[in-house]
Amino acid sequence: MATAAADSTPGHTANRIEALLSARLFVEPQLVGDRLYFVSNLSGHLSLYSMDAVGGVPEPLLPPQLALQNPELVGGHLFHVLPRLERIVLMIDADGDENYMPHVVPLEGGFPEPLAAETFSGRRSHLTDVDDETETAYFAAESREESLITSIRVDLAGGVVETLFQSPYGAFVAAWTPDHSRVVLADGYTMGDVVLYEPDRAGGRTMLYGTPIEDRDPGTEYPLMGFRSSHGTASGNGVLLTTTLFEDAGSLGYIDLAKPGEVEPVPIAGLVHDGLGELERIQHLEDDRFALVYNIDGCSWVYDASFDESGRAGTATRVLVGQEELADGVLHGLHYDTESGRFAVSFCTATAPTQLYVLGAGAASKPARRTNERALALAPRLLSSGEDAAFESHDGLRISARLYLPSAELGFEGPRPLVYYVHGGPQSQERPNFAWFSMPLIQILTLEGFAVFVPNARGSTGYGLDYSKRVDHDWGGLDRLDHVHAMTEVLSKDGRVDVSRAGVVGRSYGGYMTLTLAARHP
Repeated sequence: MATAAADSTPGHTANRIEALLSARLFVEPQLVGDRLYFVSNLSGHLSLYSMDAVGGVPEPLLPPQLALQNPELVGGHLFHVLPRLERIVLMIDADGDENYMPHVVPLEGGFPEPLAAETFSGRRSHLTDVDDETETAYFAAESREESLITSIRVDLAGGVVETLFQSPYGAFVAAWTPDHSRVVLADGYTMGDVVLYEPDRAGGRTMLYGTPIEDRDPGTEYPLMGFRSSHGTASGNGVLLTTTLFEDAGSLGYIDLAKPGEVEPVPIAGLVHDGLGELERIQHLEDDRFALVYNIDGCSWVYDASFDESGRAGTATRVLVGQEELADGVLHGLHYDTESGRFAVSFCTATAPTQLYVLGAGAASKPARRTNERALALAPRLLSSGEDAAFESHDGLRISARLYLPSAELGFEGPRPLVYYVHGGPQSQERPNFAWFSMPLIQILTLEGFAVFVPNARGSTGYGLDYSKRVDHDWGGLDRLDHVHAMTEVLSKDGRVDVSRAGVVGRSYGGYMTLTLAARHP
């Protein structure tokens, strides 16, 4: 039975807030054989758990006093399961100080032991990738004494640690050949401005693409590569990567290691999504098979795809996320189990918390949900899924936005008072993401009868590199006018909202914009 809009029971609003916050996280799943490993706050803080892949009671793998960091903030992988070594590598800090160090625990759980403590002590490190075939891990270790990042390779079976390169701008491991004889590193300067290179044994490097910042001529424009992710091909001859060199919203590119300085376009066949967005990243599955992860109007789409290296072409063969039960929401982890051919997925929407799913190997397999998380005593039909509210701004630029209106089942009548929500960043994005802190705020407002307008003004991510960089050197400029235009020319014409009863709210850059709008456009 729907909750009445006019319910004024003491504590009713507080109960709704607690109900929304009661939903727990189930994120970053890894499927290994018949076991599912994942991160959850079942105990009140984030920790590592496992359970049977067919579902069951989660089993804690870490001592109860140990808290893990939010996987979205750790920078790299929070953990990785190594079944042949019967161990798990995970990144742990000291009581939330964010100085992460790698540790290992047994596969069945236990007390973490430092990994190569003499190498990582006193540094803030990130697990950038793991090769399961050779049980090799790559790390980026930030110095706490100077502006310097070191790329490190660890043989997890033998314990051998090797320093690859150092740079103040990254030295992040981007790709490697199957035998690990060659490694590609990346340095990044500003958004989209990335260079790729291969270190040599003598401390030097060979540039694969881009001009290092120390070699640039003042006043000269250098093309933005828009690099985000990559992986070496199965042949060892090249690197498949994402880039904005050919499409501003991102596409695939290929670098032949024998031809440094050239990125070749890689067309993708078989895509079925509509809407505006961008290619977020690629994720290696096996051989020359990859997952293509798209962000389309804030919603996740993921394809199983193959890469034809000789023909320089990609083909999407299966939609993993973006349709049916896994539609209109946000991905919070995807893992491929090479032994069984199955996928583990974490996914949520604006109205449903993160859930764990297992996808079978066959293309016709439907996602099997393994959790049933919910907001306590709040039926999803009472929450707002939001609707597309994109508009043309003051200069004709399309601005993406979502409008969250109270559910019809709540019984509110007439135009709703408006809360105008500005996200932080500014180079970030508000998405239909129950796991992000802002969604419970949006939902409690709609439950109380407010409409919530959430724009992704120019400068937001998710709509291509050019859109994101429109706020560079212009904080509070044209993006401010996007908000003014939305309030005065767009929302004022929507009879479902009452702009005479409106407020603006935001945090971080959104807080700055809120104060700017209040001061300059009261």
